[in-house]
Amino acid sequence: MSVAYLKEKMRQAGNADAVAIGSHCISYQELTEKLDQWQSFLANSTLPAGAVVSVKGDYSADAIALFLALANYNAIIIPLSNDSATQFDEFTNIGQVEYEFAQHDNQYILTPTQVTADHQIYQEIRQRGTPGLVLFSSGSTGKSKAIVHDLAALLTKFTVPRNTMRTVLFLQFDHIGGINTLLYTLANGGMAIIPENRRPITVCKAIEMHKGEVLPTSPTFLNLLLLSGAAEESDISSLKLVTYGTEPMPASTLEAMSARFPNIRMLQTYGLSEVGILRSKSRDSNSLWVKVGGEDYQTKIVDGKLCIKSKSAMLGYLNAPSPFDSDGYMNTGDQVEQDGEWIRILGRESEIINVGGEKVYPAEVESAILQLDGVEDVVVVGIRHPITGMTVSADVKITTQESLSEFKVRLRKHCSGVLPGFKIPTKIRLIDDYTHNARFKRMRRKA
Repeated sequence: MSVAYLKEKMRQAGNADAVAIGSHCISYQELTEKLDQWQSFLANSTLPAGAVVSVKGDYSADAIALFLALANYNAIIIPLSNDSATQFDEFTNIGQVEYEFAQHDNQYILTPTQVTADHQIYQEIRQRGTPGLVLFSSGSTGKSKAIVHDLAALLTKFTVPRNTMRTVLFLQFDHIGGINTLLYTLANGGMAIIPENRRPITVCKAIEMHKGEVLPTSPTFLNLLLLSGAAEESDISSLKLVTYGTEPMPASTLEAMSARFPNIRMLQTYGLSEVGILRSKSRDSNSLWVKVGGEDYQTKIVDGKLCIKSKSAMLGYLNAPSPFDSDGYMNTGDQVEQDGEWIRILGRESEIINVGGEKVYPAEVESAILQLDGVEDVVVVGIRHPITGMTVSADVKITTQESLSEFKVRLRKHCSGVLPGFKIPTKIRLIDDYTHNARFKRMRRKA
């Protein structure tokens, strides 16, 4: 799909609501006019086609229109959301940004950086005459990698008409899931609902105000939603579908969501910045078993790890070797169980805790601890142990007034009834801060 195709679909949507921020909505006609304005601006600028251009900021009608105009102009786009503000300099340097759009007095201003972007992958995109997209990995287990896509290949996924939905843009537009949600919504004439922030109460109020139907988010956010009581303060009865991904879902959180919202379908999604978002189907709303794939994807399991081949896979990293094998498959590093066509994602190979030869997946232990009353957040990691090699450590945020010693007794008593002994944390700390990053993804650090 080209931007021209998408623009025509937007024109056809006419006065239908396109983007909502707070109580303010703009129609597809207005969004198309903004796109026309940005296309005119670029045509009259000195910006060369194929330039590497960063766009700093969060979702807005202007940001969306500018992103589409740059894609139509065959620029190589580096979206940088405010979630990553502390890493702007790092990402700008790695990405070899030649021009940047940044907001000043609520207007985007174009500024050259005097940098020349000469990476081999950039040269390949320019030779193709297509737009590019650069995204950065979250860096939750190491240094962020710069992932380069041919944006035209990603756009082609949205030529098949699908359901028109009113969708919350929870995942930002520097995230593969955010880009996927935005393009799907626009290509099908849906409404993009942009919460003013991502606190549970704000998200729920945005769903109430605009009759949101779809919420794509993370398991960490869903746990906070359950604990906050925000859904009790809002009417979110319009919500039909919650999709979750970016990290393993604790079984206890999924069970609690299904019990609390029996009329909402829960769907596990799967994707990586390197290969895109696969089509998925959960066995049922309360199940962690899922089918993944689609017409553009091939999957296989090698030594218990999921491997993916994608027609819309990235061209490569700017700052790391290619992860693809000679057949074009990428080892995702995700350990899975298999039941025919169904898989259950256990966790990243790099996160497995080896306790005396026994494997411990952090998500399983976190799920058990989250069942405890008063537990607001938890992250589990492995630490070194002189006898077993490693042991399990848990950092827990609680809402009760218990002392550490009191909480340890309660946690270990509970865990002894649901986990084998080697999976029960031997080191427990009470923490004051949440364990997730700005993208609502649990951050694991070796203790």
